[in-house]
Amino acid sequence: MREELNVEELFASKVFTLGKMKERLPKSTYKEVKKIMDQGGELSLATADVVASAMKDWAIENGATHYTHWFQPLTGITAEKHDAFVTHPDEDGRMIMEFSGKELIKGEPDASSFPSGGLRATFEARGYTTWDITSPAFIKETATGPTLCIPTAFCSYKGEALDKKTPLLRSMEALSKQAIRIVRLFGNTEATKVLPSVGAEQEYFLVDSAKALQREDIIFAGRTLFGAPAPKGQEMDDHYFGVIRERIGGFMHDVNIELWKLGVTSKTQHNEAAPAQHEVAPIYESANVAVDHNQLVMETLKRVAGKHGLRCMLHEKPFAGVNGSGKHNNWSITTDNGVNLLEPGQTPNENIQFLLVLACIMKAVDTHADLLRQSASNVGNDHRLGGYEAPPAIISIFLGEQLEDVVAQLVETGKADNLKEGGVLRTGVSTLPDFVKDATDRNRTSPFAFTGNKFEFRMVGSEDSIGSPNTTLNAIVAEAFCEAADRLEGAEDFDMAVHDLIKEYMTEHQRIIFNGNGYAREWEEEAARRGLPNIPSMVAAVDTLTTPKAIHLFEKFGIFTEAELRSRAEVLYETYAKTINIEALTMVDMANKQIIPAVMKYSKSLADAVIAITEAGGDTYVPTRMLQQITQKLTEMEKASEALLEVEKKASAMERGKEQAFCYHDEVMVAMNALRKPADELEKLVDKKYWPFPTYADLLFEV
Repeated sequence: MREELNVEELFASKVFTLGKMKERLPKSTYKEVKKIMDQGGELSLATADVVASAMKDWAIENGATHYTHWFQPLTGITAEKHDAFVTHPDEDGRMIMEFSGKELIKGEPDASSFPSGGLRATFEARGYTTWDITSPAFIKETATGPTLCIPTAFCSYKGEALDKKTPLLRSMEALSKQAIRIVRLFGNTEATKVLPSVGAEQEYFLVDSAKALQREDIIFAGRTLFGAPAPKGQEMDDHYFGVIRERIGGFMHDVNIELWKLGVTSKTQHNEAAPAQHEVAPIYESANVAVDHNQLVMETLKRVAGKHGLRCMLHEKPFAGVNGSGKHNNWSITTDNGVNLLEPGQTPNENIQFLLVLACIMKAVDTHADLLRQSASNVGNDHRLGGYEAPPAIISIFLGEQLEDVVAQLVETGKADNLKEGGVLRTGVSTLPDFVKDATDRNRTSPFAFTGNKFEFRMVGSEDSIGSPNTTLNAIVAEAFCEAADRLEGAEDFDMAVHDLIKEYMTEHQRIIFNGNGYAREWEEEAARRGLPNIPSMVAAVDTLTTPKAIHLFEKFGIFTEAELRSRAEVLYETYAKTINIEALTMVDMANKQIIPAVMKYSKSLADAVIAITEAGGDTYVPTRMLQQITQKLTEMEKASEALLEVEKKASAMERGKEQAFCYHDEVMVAMNALRKPADELEKLVDKKYWPFPTYADLLFEV
């Protein structure tokens, strides 16, 4: 039997929380730290020394011998370099454990080995990590032992951002500054800042580790590059919200424990739509902490899976023919005195502040739909967005019937006197209560959906950092707030000015609202008529970062310089090319060293059977026909493998950048698909005992 858990004691037990600071720091030191967390500024070195000493003592009490500056470079994952709390032994030879304020605040990892997109030359190695005081330090327990992790930003020697955290923090400050201007217009003088809050749902697949390790594609690419569909997929809808299997339940139990220790508010867990697919979701928190925590969620899922003999697959499309995985990014904005600016209230048609915020967000999303699309782009997401499943690659906003009707009234007449009500849901069963239902349904096909008091950005990929999407969201909304405040501040008749501005924004940008089926082909045609951008791939989206519009936006609010934007574009092109290069070479390796030899062995067994039957005077029609089919497919596969290798050599020989990335997308990916087709057809024909690695049926249904 499991030990009874005391979740209250367990939660954040491995986090250096404000509560622990308050207990361990002198009052004056704690007040200084709290003031900087709330208002910004720099810790004095003397104060930093006190904080570092207390943090070190707490970490050592929890078994830590090392600390690390934990940061998020442009690789999309986290990075850490461990240093021990040791210094020179004293004169008696005893080891002294020390940790200074300087070591807490600043680290110096080698910046030349991380992606920089040309911001740093190979020989320019110096980079700095800087403590993000607003994200608490924590202890990560791995095979190396407990390690004190200090969340940090990562910049080059010259100050350019080389990570996901720095631009996010810049965007949060920009949004807060402009949002405060909006709330001041409506008389809120108590709020001092506005924080974006985020809750990121995380989808993932679990497969048996021993089976996964028999497949090179899962090892090297994180997804299957070959694989015929299993006889059953997700068509019966029996996995979604189904009973959680014992093995998976044990895994989820341990994941929750590890996440709760780290202060991650893991709340929801369930089976997802595809077989072997699952989801975990936390409660909302400030955007930078949410980004840190989502990285910890992904790391924890992988680490705990290994302990259960499982492999966690976070790739957006690990298996063809069933749903891929996403990460719904739930975003809202709240003042530090507790006002959610996206809370419509009981009468949203009369809530002028909410209507102005909504109008600004409509303007932001319509104006920068291309940037929002880019922020959710990565290599794996190309297999989801605009391809085989939802959400579509076209950005639109779902508001629901009630708010859509409010917008329509405002656009048409300049006022919204009527409000659609939800009505009462009657089940028709005497023992079940009737209840008031919501005024609007939900729309799972929408990429950017209003869901009551927040927006759900559904396009983000399951393996991707949520840093970039939230940086972009914060930036585009900050711009819209800024432009609105510029017009409204000092207006002679504020009521009339805000009324006119809401109507103007909603009229000009109502094309971005779409409440229908985003999966339908008709929506693509309708979106084209509306003039909405349809960006089908990651490589096609990269250019949106360096348009004059984007450069103006990000430079105006100090989030990115033009050089930082161009560097990120280069990193994205290079990442795409490297990823497809690895996948292509893996396919050739599996084809030539595993599949083709296995098929040849099976062909020989069939040929021997034909000879034996012929010599015995039997009918050779059936085995001969199968042998002919296999021979034909094998020939196709050999030719496709040669063609893929040829085009891959062409692409890899090109100079790194946009042209190379497009070559991998337009030519190498096409050649990969051409190789996969006959291979998957052969899998359906070849005796299972000859097939060289586990099939979809083995992976998805034997967990």
